[in-house]
Amino acid sequence: MDGMSAVKYAELGTFLRSRRERIRPADVGLPAGPRRRVPGLRREEVAQLAGASVDYYNELERGAGSQPSEQMVAALGRALRLSADERDYLYRLADRPVPVQGGAASHVHPGMLDLLDRMPATPAQVITDLHVTLVQNPLAVALLGDQSGLRGPRASFVHRWFTEPEARDLYPEADHETQSRSFVADLRAAAARRDAKDAETGTMIRTLLGVSPEFAALWADHEVAVRRKDRKRLLHPELGLIEVNCLHLFSEDGRQRLLWFTPAVGTESAGLLELLGVVGTQSVS
Repeated sequence: MDGMSAVKYAELGTFLRSRRERIRPADVGLPAGPRRRVPGLRREEVAQLAGASVDYYNELERGAGSQPSEQMVAALGRALRLSADERDYLYRLADRPVPVQGGAASHVHPGMLDLLDRMPATPAQVITDLHVTLVQNPLAVALLGDQSGLRGPRASFVHRWFTEPEARDLYPEADHETQSRSFVADLRAAAARRDAKDAETGTMIRTLLGVSPEFAALWADHEVAVRRKDRKRLLHPELGLIEVNCLHLFSEDGRQRLLWFTPAVGTESAGLLELLGVVGTQSVS
């Protein structure tokens, strides 16, 4: 059974079903709809929220099917609005290692997910302090590209900014220097906030110092500044230049932040943002 015992498969199915039945559709931004005969979400709704096939999710609830991947466990935890303890329990039932906080599979606080669901008309996403995107709403994907499925060092936009030239296509070239300096200053603040032995941060900094002379020069300046709000100029492949205000809401420990984007006053960006849902999404390599 793919490394999982029959007992764990059975408990996994029971646990998923119990968590699904406690959630109201409104809790996850879904309409209640008529003739709802189940106390919580339908199985197909959980599958949709987690990016899984309905058949696969049905098998999980029946205590069957293949062992869920770490990415699927993380997606199920977010879809079902699990607490941190519940999320860790789900990982253990699935015989997957509980991820350290701060990585691409980090637990997103249900309160942040609730706020995200309440912003359907505004591009919004939750990222870590290392600029790893954890979850995006559809308009954020349309504005910035789908960034939530990346793993390893590339999951961090800061890492991609200094190692992959195409990552900078999101901003006009005239803004690259300012963005580079802001990313490095924010990263230094994040590194100080984390434990000095934090492997993820240390590895990331050492890697960038070794491969990017630009990063090394900026790091040597010792600038520190947490990004709390920005005015950004973003380049969309179909809509062109969009000027937005990027606002940040931080978690209590500072390791996660909810970003949402509003049109900059005095620009045509309000109309452009309204078109995002029509033109579709960007692709991110």
